[in-house]
This record gives sequence, C-alpha cells and structure tokens, in this order.
Amino acid sequence: MKGIVYLIGAGPGDYRLLSLKAKDCLAAADVIVYDRLADQRILGCGRKDAEYIYVGKASNNHAMPQYKINQLLVDLAKEGKTVTRLKGGDPFVFGRGGEEALLLKENDIPFEIVPGITSAISVPAYAGIPVTHRGIAASFAVVTGHEDPAKENSDIHWDKLATATDTVVFLMGVANIPKITEKLIEFGRNPKTPVAIIRWGTRPQQQVWTTTLDDAPSMAIREGIKAPSIFLVGEVVKLREQLCWFDNKENKPMFGKRVLVTRARAQASKLTVSLEELGADVWELPAIAIQSPTDNYAELDTEIENIKTYDWLIFTSTNGVEHFFSRLEMAKKDVRSLANAKICAIGSATASRLKEYGVIADVVPEKYQAEGVLEALEGKIQQGEKVLIPRAKEAREVLPESLKEAGVDVKVVTAYETVKAKVDPEPVKQALSAGDIDIVTFTSSSTVKNLLELLGDSKDLLKKVKLAAIGPITADTLKENGLEPAIVAEEYTIAGLVEAILKI
Repeated sequence: MKGIVYLIGAGPGDYRLLSLKAKDCLAAADVIVYDRLADQRILGCGRKDAEYIYVGKASNNHAMPQYKINQLLVDLAKEGKTVTRLKGGDPFVFGRGGEEALLLKENDIPFEIVPGITSAISVPAYAGIPVTHRGIAASFAVVTGHEDPAKENSDIHWDKLATATDTVVFLMGVANIPKITEKLIEFGRNPKTPVAIIRWGTRPQQQVWTTTLDDAPSMAIREGIKAPSIFLVGEVVKLREQLCWFDNKENKPMFGKRVLVTRARAQASKLTVSLEELGADVWELPAIAIQSPTDNYAELDTEIENIKTYDWLIFTSTNGVEHFFSRLEMAKKDVRSLANAKICAIGSATASRLKEYGVIADVVPEKYQAEGVLEALEGKIQQGEKVLIPRAKEAREVLPESLKEAGVDVKVVTAYETVKAKVDPEPVKQALSAGDIDIVTFTSSSTVKNLLELLGDSKDLLKKVKLAAIGPITADTLKENGLEPAIVAEEYTIAGLVEAILKI
C-alpha cells in the first residue's frame, strides 16, 4: 500500500502565517521531513508519535543532499506512510518542490501541493513596503539572489531584468549584493533607485535597512548585514516611511529581548504569546512533556469508580483537571458524579479550566502553594473526611502529609507524569554560549531539573542570563542547583510571571 506526500509551505518565518490546510497536513503525518527555516512551533502541530526528520540546508552545510531528500520521500511513501514535507516559504518558489514532486510522479506516488506564503511578498509587507502600488509600481519580479557570481554565463537575463519591472525582489541575495547592483546599473537601472534589505522578515528580530542602489554594497558591509535577508529594488521602498506598521514593536517594553520558554510544548503558547505581544523574541525548548501514567491510569480509574465516597477533590494543576475529566468520561460518568464533593483548585488557571468542564471551585487559595492551600482550607475540611488529590506522579508531599496530620483521610493518585522532553538542545546551547538569550523562564521545578539534564556539561551557561521562576518553589529548585533566579513571580501564574519579567 502506497502512502501520500504533502509538499507544504511553512511561510516566511512568523509561525502564525501557516495555512489551515498545512496545519491539517502536519496533524495527519506519520513522518514530517522539515527544513532549517521551519519555526519549531510549527512542528508542534504534528502528532506526538510522528517521526521527525531534519534535512535543512544552510550555506555550504547541507544535512542531506537534495537528491537524497527526493528519494527519502519516495521511500517513506512506499512504506505506506503519510509524509508531510515542510519547507520554508512556498515549495515552488526556489523551494525545489518541483524536483521532489517530479520524482514522486515518476514513482507513481500520490502527492499534494500546499502553497505557503512566500517571503517575496510577505517580508516586504512586514517592512511596510508593498511590491505593487497604484501610480508607483504596476509589476514586480522575484529573482534568486543565490546564483554563483563566478558563473561564466548567468541564468538571469540582466539586460532585460534591469528595467523590465518596477519592483525586483532578490531572495537569498545578501552575499551577492555587489554583483546584483553592478548588473542592474550596467543595464540601465537608475543608481539612485531606492532599495531595502530586510533580515529575518516577519519575525520579532526583523531588521530593515534602506538606501539607494549604488550605496547598497557599502551599506551591507557597514551594517554587517547577514543572511537570511531579501534585497528589494524599487520606488515602492519610499512608502515604508508611512507604512512601517511592524516596526512599531520597537515601542514595546520587551523589544530586543530574547526569551527562552521551557514549558511543555502543548502549554507554552499562552506564555509565548504574552511575551511576543510585549515585543520579545521567544524561543521554545520544551524541557518537559506531559504523558499518561506508566500504570495506564489504573489507580485513578479505581478512585473514579468510587468517586461518590469522597468529600473533597483538590486539583493542583490544569493537567490534573484535564486528565481526571478525560478518565471520568472514559468511565461514562460526568460532573453529576461529583455532586457529593467540594472542589478546591490551586491557582486561577486551574479554576478556569474546571469552569470549562462546568465546575466552579468552592475554594481557590490566594497563595498557589501547599502552605497557602492549607491556610485556605482551614476550618473547611473536617477531621475524618475523605479527600482525593489527582496530580503529577512526582510532586511535593507537604499538602497531603499536612492534611493527614490533621486527621483527614487523603488519597493521592497519579493523573499524569512529567518527563524529560525529546528535543535537541544544541541550538539553545549555541545561543546561550553566544549571548543571544536574555531570559530563561521556568514554570515548575520539573522544567528546571530537565533543562539542566538537557544542557548537561553546558548548564553553567545559565549563569550568563536572567532566570525567571514562576514562584518560590521553582526558585528554590534553581538555588539548589547553584543558580540564582533574578525574577520570582509574586503571583504564581503565567500572568504573574510575565508581570514580574516586565519589572526588571
């Protein structure tokens, strides 16, 4: 049985520009074959059990030659797998998607093309430069800027290109700007034509430089401009003065700051989005992953069968809520089976998640740690009452032990496990070593322990950056490992963590 291959475009850099169909293809894939420029958060759209194969290319550094990538897609499909080939930008705009599709066709492999937003139009748009504009530019061309300048015979018809269109966009062309400008001027383009160089377009670290055609090579050297950049030539560049909407991010409080988020991938979005809205450039390295208990919920399922015997349920996290209600549904029960019990939710986020299941917590402690919970429950839970706490496999014992000491019948069951995520830490190690990360966030003690394990001998690199802890327990874990947190949230929530970061 043959599989199918989806050749999809990931867009120019901002992961939110991924199309809905591309997202569906990622979710359906058995194997995801991806490029260097694909944002890691896009990979999060894939299944947890999918196989991920990196085949990215940087200048003079190819993880896998193109002909091998082509054959890999064929071989995977012949195994009956659903394959998603994820490319930066659009697969048919200098993406070599045509070559991959032709070999698939030759081998009678079904395939579909899912276009992506090409950087040729999106990056100028994020820089406030429309490639066409009434009265200024009625045409535009997209040209590779990656052609070897030493080639004896160019594939680009410079004599026609120089004046054929109002706007010319060169992709991957920053290294060849001297050759490009020389040829354009030689064949009739006005040396004073406005130009723009845009680096990391659509991303929080986007940079834009403008000058004239004749000055572009000197400016690129002066400013030390590097790839990935596009080079745009045309009068439309002047419109940037009025249309530079994305550059307003410079007025945001965290502009220029790069933050590493170590939360589990499925939970990182809220923190990531909050920081990005403040202008931060966010990297995600999920140090933990949330998974089902190794005993396959046996203990939790038993207590759910006996749920009507409990007087209290204490939920310590949104994960506990989600896994509990999932098993409740599997047992063909609903919230009516909780009618005999009062509910305590540790944290506003946990209380909000309970509301989504139709449950309003009776108690929500102001302090989101065991000691605060005990204070909030004082006088409410009576001696001899039964309490069920569905929580992570490894957690602090202060709360259950203190309740037991007060004569309460406490049952703690494992609702989920927190384990070290399977991620490649090398890019983060390199960024930490180069001083490219300013803040690292930790939302639990598990994120601390697992990140340190991922970093291994490189863990001292964390001493070069500001460390932000969601609360005192997480802060203590950092200290126990020889690391001093610069930021500790006063309110132990994501919103509280963001607020604390803003105060530094």
